[in-house]
Amino acid sequence: MTSFSQRLEAFSANPEALKGIGRGVEREALRITPQGTLSSDAHPKALGSALTHQWITTDFAEQLLEFITPVTYSVPEMISQLQDIHRFTYRTLGEESLWPMSMPCYVANEDDITLAQYGSSNVGRMKTLYRQGLKHRYGSVMQIISGVHFNFSFPSSFWQQLFGDQTPYARQESVSEAYFGLIRNYYRFGWMIPYLFGASPALCGSFINKTESKLDFKEVGNGTCYLPYATSLRLSDLGYTNNAQSSLKIGFDSLEQYLQGVRAAIGTPSADFAKIGVKDENGYRQLNSNVLQIENELYAPIRPKRVAKSGEKPSEALERGGVEYIEVRSLDVNPFSPVGIDDYQVYFLDLFITWCALSESAPMTDCELQCWRENWNKVVLEGRKPGLTLQIGCDGEQLTQAEWGRRVFADLAELAIVMDKANGGDKYQSVCNELSGWFDNPDKTLSAKLLKDVLDNESIGKVGLGIAKDNQALFAQGDYETFSKQQFEAESEASLKRQQDVEQGDGISFEQYLAEYFGDSVSL
Repeated sequence: MTSFSQRLEAFSANPEALKGIGRGVEREALRITPQGTLSSDAHPKALGSALTHQWITTDFAEQLLEFITPVTYSVPEMISQLQDIHRFTYRTLGEESLWPMSMPCYVANEDDITLAQYGSSNVGRMKTLYRQGLKHRYGSVMQIISGVHFNFSFPSSFWQQLFGDQTPYARQESVSEAYFGLIRNYYRFGWMIPYLFGASPALCGSFINKTESKLDFKEVGNGTCYLPYATSLRLSDLGYTNNAQSSLKIGFDSLEQYLQGVRAAIGTPSADFAKIGVKDENGYRQLNSNVLQIENELYAPIRPKRVAKSGEKPSEALERGGVEYIEVRSLDVNPFSPVGIDDYQVYFLDLFITWCALSESAPMTDCELQCWRENWNKVVLEGRKPGLTLQIGCDGEQLTQAEWGRRVFADLAELAIVMDKANGGDKYQSVCNELSGWFDNPDKTLSAKLLKDVLDNESIGKVGLGIAKDNQALFAQGDYETFSKQQFEAESEASLKRQQDVEQGDGISFEQYLAEYFGDSVSL
């Protein structure tokens, strides 16, 4: 097996092969009132159709916006696009602003959370029904936790350097295999991301009241709960990570193994979800009563992806063309960035993901995967605890988090030199030098900085609302940089027309549509 140092040496001789990384961001954010509570208004029509808009849609709820940047090959351009999307949205929202954190603002009642609406088309109705199922299965409040998803793909020059000349089919196989090696290493070492960038150590007590959490929370002020050493409560069992899926055996040793696991989960009946019922006198309650309604319900910190053709399921796209890119899903919203992520984080992700791809990556048993998940859980709940130790695989060997971080950063520092050589400047080395010190100084992490602000103000609501108002003032000023106001207005209008066309194009009933979509894989 080729070692990281051998591969790095080859790329060092040809740094151009590391140029041209493709990136995109999906950022979620709740719309809030000037008082810091959840907006009760529907998705603004001026933002276009949530079903068909390129850049602005909704996630679980009408109040939960999702901003999507197109694929770009420049970090500054990607951040600029995200700023423009925020600028247009803020100027459309009037008095409303965006909650700047992952864990939700104050929610008085779950009924205040309105399921996202996508119109009368079959595809639009199915998207809302899927969310209805999530509501019945897990509760609405968990579904309005916000995150940032980072999409990443290597250029063809990277694969050429790694594998040399190959037939198209052999290249597709090699690329998929390499991406799954990356994914396995992400499970092994990705706990570094919530340690460095986790930003949900505290939350509003209204969230705790709607869960059955057994965590030993401390309280400050009037209803703010926190864990002293937590980094990302969003990634704990309390939030984004779902206990109901903990028994799923989805492996990452190959594309075939992964697809087999996902399809088995979609086709496996759940006794708990069967109690909800698929239909009652008022209509559908969920898409089906299986462990997963659809593939998107799988909660994972990273996913293999391929752009799907119209009507194609994610697994069908992967089976057809192999892995095209990966989606990193373990980033909290960064409250210290007006757009929820900053360029430092992106440059680190470039480095870390590339290191995961270039490093050796042995196959991973279910037992080993469970060991790594336990490490993640330790880090999200007590990642800043002095002397915290993590296990190395299932053999009982322990290493302090700080020492492990230093070892990985020793490799990242070498890789940063080559990536700077490829792209010019010293961005990667600068980021590496700064973040490597955070393992010896946890107070520099995002979670520590946010928790200090929360404790100083004795309120997460006060801190969040203050940041939201600052961002509102910021985006009220300044010019568009990458997009234009006219482009946004044209896209909003065009998206409404596209939704209308979709609705008029339906030639079958909703029941037929669902039957055709699921085929024999589920019982409706």
